[in-house]
Amino acid sequence: MSADADLAAAPDPLDPLDAAIVRELALDARATYAEIGKVVALSAPAVKRRVDRLLDRGVIRGFTVRLDPAALGWQTEAFVELFCHGSTSPATMRAAIARYPEVVTASTVTGDVDLVVQVRTSDMRHLERVVERLAAEPFVARTRSTVVLSALVRRPDVPPAPASSPG
Repeated sequence: MSADADLAAAPDPLDPLDAAIVRELALDARATYAEIGKVVALSAPAVKRRVDRLLDRGVIRGFTVRLDPAALGWQTEAFVELFCHGSTSPATMRAAIARYPEVVTASTVTGDVDLVVQVRTSDMRHLERVVERLAAEPFVARTRSTVVLSALVRRPDVPPAPASSPG
């Protein structure tokens, strides 16, 4: 693929108003267009038009809630690194990992590990069973787990606020 093709495929950056609208929705998906309009200095209909455009462009894929995993019984969190045999395709990994309801995220990565899986379980015994099941997948050579003690920062998909200019 040429450099020109890479540039052509790059998404259009958000203008400052769209970025502010997206930021407000990411912080509170229940905010009304009028409430967002007050923050970004636009009318409710203008905010709606921009949100509709952002939906059409695929910038906004939906509206959701953020849940407290512990309140739902998911008390234990860990990152499980999977070291795979040979050259296992991401599609093979995805198909297997998608079957685990405990998996929060799964990403192929660089380095000596092939796949990092974030899991949430009810307790350590549940985590042990999940790790054993992951280790038994035919493409997995070995695993390494790291249990989360404290989640220090968790951010929803919120674009950063624009940096203020030095004054």
